[in-house]
Amino acid sequence: MKFIAEVDVMPLRALLDPQGKAVTNTLHNIGFKTVENTRIGKHITLNLEADSPKDAEAKVKDMCANVLSNPIMEYFEYTIKAQ
Repeated sequence: MKFIAEVDVMPLRALLDPQGKAVTNTLHNIGFKTVENTRIGKHITLNLEADSPKDAEAKVKDMCANVLSNPIMEYFEYTIKAQ
């Protein structure tokens, strides 16, 4: 079966996000004063084959934990749907 996984990798909430801080400051400087606590991350789309939805989930979770994110600094969330 073919699946599409949508993965979001974000900095841990407890850690400072320098990129997000820079974007927040820039937005404030150009007049968007109501923006608070911008966080910058990655969005990854994966097309994969797996025997079942459960197998697809196990593969995506393994990819996220071992390749796509740094567990010391980031967390990940994903959704999987059949193609």
